[in-house]
Amino acid sequence: MFKPAPRATKIVATLGPATREPEVLERILRAGVNVVRVNFSHGSAQEHAATVRLVREIAERLGQSVGVLADLQGPKIRIGRFAEGRITLAPGDRFRLDVDPAPGDRMRVGLDYPELVNDVRPGDILLLDDGRLMMRVQGTTVAAIDCVVVQGGVLSDRKGINRQGGGLSAPALTAKDIEDIRTAIGFEADFIAVSFPKNAADMYMARELMRAGGGRALMIAKIERFEAIGNLEEILKASDGIMVARGDLAVEVGDAAVPALQKRMIRMARELNKVAITATQMMESMIESPVPTRAEVSDVANAVLDGTDAVMLSAETAAGKHPVETVESMARICVEADRSQALSLDAAFLNRGFTRIDQTIAMSALFVAHHMKVKAVVSLTQSGSTALWMSRIDSGVPVYALTPEEASRRRMCLYRQVHPIVMNYHTHEREAMLLESEQRLLEAGIVEKGDLIVLTIGEPIGKSGGTNTLKIVRVGEHG
Repeated sequence: MFKPAPRATKIVATLGPATREPEVLERILRAGVNVVRVNFSHGSAQEHAATVRLVREIAERLGQSVGVLADLQGPKIRIGRFAEGRITLAPGDRFRLDVDPAPGDRMRVGLDYPELVNDVRPGDILLLDDGRLMMRVQGTTVAAIDCVVVQGGVLSDRKGINRQGGGLSAPALTAKDIEDIRTAIGFEADFIAVSFPKNAADMYMARELMRAGGGRALMIAKIERFEAIGNLEEILKASDGIMVARGDLAVEVGDAAVPALQKRMIRMARELNKVAITATQMMESMIESPVPTRAEVSDVANAVLDGTDAVMLSAETAAGKHPVETVESMARICVEADRSQALSLDAAFLNRGFTRIDQTIAMSALFVAHHMKVKAVVSLTQSGSTALWMSRIDSGVPVYALTPEEASRRRMCLYRQVHPIVMNYHTHEREAMLLESEQRLLEAGIVEKGDLIVLTIGEPIGKSGGTNTLKIVRVGEHG
């Protein structure tokens, strides 16, 4: 019986009011969600912990591995509240941003980050509400920034502020973020996303805080500051992956620069053996509409063709009217884009040096799989590191990662083209384990007798990072 290859590109879905009910959660997991995002910009620690417990209960019942990404709020600089909830500003209007916590009006509003007055100079452009409004700084005092409106519109409570060209001094980790890291460790988050890192030091600090609390999460850097672009390689080396956070990034660098930056970031992540998530407004119209726009279909498909590990939904699944249909649409687009992916495996190996044994075995498995047209690459892995190496190059052959480690399976939910499977080792004898893995694949309907597969395994069995053996096997003829 023909069984189509599983979807290579993964889907991250943000949880919120629209996906709070267990029935809806189950439906989005069935529809194709691989990782759920818990957004610490909203909700309480208790609510997040309860949601994660529910997700894991449903995933276990469905027999799925589902990762959990805890997304820190970071130093989002926002205005305060208005007495009337909102105001309307026109070009040429004078407006003041100050440190007064009193409700704002047509002339002024408070800031939740008083240090902003020291970060700006006359002539600077401030962008509010993701760039919908624009103000030019006229002058500053110790407690206020006087501006003139360049681009007007409606301004409502708690909207964000960016400085065009970046340069704000706000630290990447706030007191709230440090507390939220503890909460994420408490519910055993698989990934922690750090908002607005400027350099590698920000990521090292977040990792040390996580480790000090006993956490084992992979650290994801959200690239959304102008300064981060110049420090991209060092940030990547200090992280386990990046999120191409196109919203705030577009405000700081200009929207026209983002598509090329997206391609560059994904390419660099793959080259450095890191994962990449592409995010922000991917299916934005589906907050209201049951079908995506043609432009959104192209946007998701292009991210897949760029080589992203995952595409992410935000408000579409957190607060939208059609969360299940949105996931189904995104999964369908990913499958089509995966199928049309041009493979250039031989070129990918040119000028590439291998310094680790497990990396060499992983790359050899992909090379063999591509040229011998095998049905699957099978990695018996403890930590998932071999599967990560394999996911950095598209071979067109699905990678099945068999491991007894639940934490490893959840992490691998984010790796492109890798599909984690539970396998509890009943023996540590190599040939018996290989035979057992064949049986596991047969039972799952992934392979049939007579199919050719490539198996990788490490000896001694159970040692993390010890993959050192590759075997080409015809299923049913093992011995």
